[in-house]
Amino acid sequence: MNEAMRNQEHQTNHQIIHLLGVNIHNVSVDDVIGRMRDAVDNHQKVTFPYVNVHALNLAYENDEFRAILNDSELVFCDGVGVKLAASLTGQQLDHRFTPPDWIDQLCQSAVENHWNLFFLGSKPGVADLAGHKLILRHPGLEIHSHHGYFDHFGDENELVLDKINQSGAQVILVGMGMPLQERWIKENIHRIPKGYVFLPVGALFNYVAGTIKRGPRWLTDHGFEWLTRLVIEPKRLWHRYIIGNPLFFARILLHRLGLSSKRLI
Repeated sequence: MNEAMRNQEHQTNHQIIHLLGVNIHNVSVDDVIGRMRDAVDNHQKVTFPYVNVHALNLAYENDEFRAILNDSELVFCDGVGVKLAASLTGQQLDHRFTPPDWIDQLCQSAVENHWNLFFLGSKPGVADLAGHKLILRHPGLEIHSHHGYFDHFGDENELVLDKINQSGAQVILVGMGMPLQERWIKENIHRIPKGYVFLPVGALFNYVAGTIKRGPRWLTDHGFEWLTRLVIEPKRLWHRYIIGNPLFFARILLHRLGLSSKRLI
């Protein structure tokens, strides 16, 4: 275990595993929400990204993205493929959870702890609708929102930052897809004084709003989330899963065998 991993493990008091150059924390949803509470209470800025097979493939190929993940305070497992890869390398991840599975738990914690949330991402109207639906399910919840279709490096970005700051939100959820959402957080986190917890959430707002359907729970809960997503969005996701999944496990196998693992494609 290198020094950075030892420091992260000491700070979070949770085991860290190592896959394809990325440090992943062995944590539960309760652990993540507890760490969020600590960050808000102590005015600490933290980022909690998730990793699945797609994320680890991106990190393998993109040094900047890998560095963003490893510089984050806590990284949790979002995909069953990551859990399987951990087992294949003699490591252990006890939990796997994706943002749509725990958004209601997060919202209830926000009500109990008086956190304001900000939803940033998706097409115009989607984050608004997702926030509205969650507010109906969790009375007392406060959510502000803005779509993700703006110039992330120009005047429009300044206007979005002003809107976030005026909302006073302590927890910012960013759903722009990888690696854009993680990069936006890195470049803007210190420009949001009252924003303490930053969560990349992918397509969460679409799922909550109902603009993208999720597969049946008996499939998503048993490791086939990727298959349901492929069936629902084949044109957009075929390369991620048909090519990406075998590529990921080939890379894991090369590491397991102690062989050099340069890019395969």
